[in-house]
Amino acid sequence: AGRDKEDLVVPTSGGRYDVHLKERQRIAVYWEEEASEVRRCTWFYKGDKDNKYIPYSETFSEELEEAYMIAVTLDEWKKKLESPSREIIILHNPKLMVHYHPVATSDDWGSTPTEQGRPRTVKRGVENIAAEIPNGEPLQIDHLVFVVHGIGPACDIRFRSIVQCVNDFRNVSLSMLQAHFKKAQEEQRIGRVEFLPVNWHSSLHSTGVDVDLERITLPSINRLRHFINDTILDVFFYNSSTYCQTIVDTVASEMNRLYQLFLQRNPLFKGGVSIAGHSLGSLILFDLLTNQKAAPEGDEHSKEGSRTASSDRGIEEVKDILKKLELSEYCDVFEKEKMDRQALFLCTEKNLKEMGIPLGPRMKILHYISSKTEMQRGAEPGSPSQHDLDSTDDGGNCQYRDVGLGQVSANYPQLNYKPTIFFAFGSPIGMFLTVRGVKRINPNYSLPTCKGFFNIFHPFDPVAYRIEPMIVPDLEFEPMLLPHHKGRKRMHLELKEGLTRMSVDLKNNLLGSLRVAWQSFTRAPLPAVEAASTDAEAEAEASVEKLPETKAEEPPAAAKEEASLINVGRLNGGNRIDYVLQEKPIESFNEYLFALQGHLCYWESEDTVLLVLKEIYQTQGITLDQPLPGSQ
Repeated sequence: AGRDKEDLVVPTSGGRYDVHLKERQRIAVYWEEEASEVRRCTWFYKGDKDNKYIPYSETFSEELEEAYMIAVTLDEWKKKLESPSREIIILHNPKLMVHYHPVATSDDWGSTPTEQGRPRTVKRGVENIAAEIPNGEPLQIDHLVFVVHGIGPACDIRFRSIVQCVNDFRNVSLSMLQAHFKKAQEEQRIGRVEFLPVNWHSSLHSTGVDVDLERITLPSINRLRHFINDTILDVFFYNSSTYCQTIVDTVASEMNRLYQLFLQRNPLFKGGVSIAGHSLGSLILFDLLTNQKAAPEGDEHSKEGSRTASSDRGIEEVKDILKKLELSEYCDVFEKEKMDRQALFLCTEKNLKEMGIPLGPRMKILHYISSKTEMQRGAEPGSPSQHDLDSTDDGGNCQYRDVGLGQVSANYPQLNYKPTIFFAFGSPIGMFLTVRGVKRINPNYSLPTCKGFFNIFHPFDPVAYRIEPMIVPDLEFEPMLLPHHKGRKRMHLELKEGLTRMSVDLKNNLLGSLRVAWQSFTRAPLPAVEAASTDAEAEAEASVEKLPETKAEEPPAAAKEEASLINVGRLNGGNRIDYVLQEKPIESFNEYLFALQGHLCYWESEDTVLLVLKEIYQTQGITLDQPLPGSQ
C-alpha cells in the first residue's frame, strides 16, 4: 500500500495534467510541455514587496523543521541557518523568524549580513495564510472542441503558444457559462466544454526544411528573414504538395490521437465533437472536411445497394449528356454496355467504334470529353464527395465549380468522428477558394460529415474573408452582427447609428420644407380657401415624397430581421454563416493601427466564445438564460 501511495498519479486542471506525487512533477497529458515542479509546502517566506507567501523547497524546509524542533525541545532560540545560496535565516522565537538576503562579500563599510536590507518574514505552516484556492472546473464534460492554429508558432500579439491561447479561450468559456447558462448549471443539466489545442507547426518544421532554408537565406536583416521563414512561409508550405501532405497528416492524426486519448481518460463521455481553426488552420480543416467520406462503410449488402444506386445515377447522367449533344438515339447502346459517366470519360475512339457509334457522333462525344477534362484539370481526380457541390454538372450548369478545384494534390486522411460544428476564426477560406478558381458555391452543397459551419471575424481583420457572397452573389447584405456578451450593442456603435439616423431625418425634413417653400413661391396667388387647400396638398405631396427616401436610407429593425432570414444554402444547415464582431471604441479610431490585433483577438473575445457555446448547447436543446438582442 505504501508503494502504491508513492506512485500515485492525480489528474488536475480538468484532467489535462497528471501530478506524479513520487517524482513531484506535473506532466501535460494531451500535448508536449516541460514538466513543472510540484512542492509539498510547509515553510514560507514573504518580503515587503511580495503580495503572498512563497514556499521554500522541500529539502530546505526539512532543514528548517529540524532546527525548529531542536529549538522548541531545548528552548534554545536565536538559531542561525545558512542555505546553500548563503541566505541567512534566524529563528528568534516561535513567533519571530526572519530571512536575510544573500550577501556575496562583505562591503567596504563592514556591514554584516544581518544589517543588509529589510529581512523577509518566515512562517511555519499554512495557518492564517490567505490563499485563494480555485474551486476547479466542473467534472462533467458535455462537448469536445479541437482547436487548430494558423501560421507560425505564436498565436497572439504577446507571442504565446497555441496551448496558452486555448487556455485563455477555455477560461473565458467557463466565465461565460456562469454568466449565461447559470440556470442550466444549477439544474445540473450542463457541465463544461473542453477545448484541446492541435499543433502542426512543430511537426512541419522538424522535417529538416528549416536547415535547407537556412542555407539559402541571406545574412542581412536576420530577424525579419527568420520571422518570415518561421511564419509567412507556412502558407507556401501548405500550397506545396510535399509539405501539404505533412500538414494534413499531422492535423488529422493529431486530432484522432487526442480523441482516442480523451475517450480513454473519460470513458463516460457521450457528447459530440466540434472543430475550430484560426487563420490558415481553418483552411486546413475546411480542405480536410471537404474530402471526408459522407457514409461510413457498412455491410456488404448496403455497399452493393449503394454501388447499384450510384451506377444507375451515372447511367442517367450519360443519357443527359447524350441528349445535350443531340445523340439520344444512342442511349440504349450506352445503357446496354452499362456505361456511366466515369466510364464515358475513360472511353477512347476505338472503344466507341467497337460499340458501333458512327464517326460523326464519335467526334462529338470525344470533343465533349476533352473539353470537360480541360475545364476540370485543376481539380483533384477521384476526390471523394466533392462532386456533391453540383451533382447535375453536365456542362450545362457551369456557374458552380467544385470546391475541391485547385486544392493541392494530397491524400486527405479520414477523421474517426463526425464533427458537429466547424468554427472558423479570422479565416481566409473565401479568398483561397476564389484564387483556386471557385467563383460560386452551390447553395445545395454541404460538408459531407459536418452540418454546421460558422465563419467568425473581426471587422478589421486583414486575413478574414466572407463566405456567403460566394453562395448568394446577386444579393448584397451585411454579415450577422455578433451581439455583445452583456446583452447590448457597444455604445459607440449605438451612437454612430443614432447620429446616422438623426442626420437622415434632418436631411429629409429640410428637403421637405424646401419643396413646400419653393412650390409656394412658384405658384400664382389664389383665393384664401384655394390657397389653404393648395398648402394641404403641398404638405401631403412633400410627406409622400419624403416617405420613400426615409425608408431607403434608414435601416429599420425589420430589415435586420429580414437579413437573418436570407437563404444562404445548406453549408450551415440553412442558417447564416458569416458573423462579424463589434469593434471596441478605441479600435474605431484607426482601422489600420488595430488590424493585426483584429486578427489575433479571438482567443480572449467573450462574444466569440459565447457564440461557440450557444451553438454547441443548442444542439443539445439548451439555450441561454436570456436571449441576447440581435442573436439569430
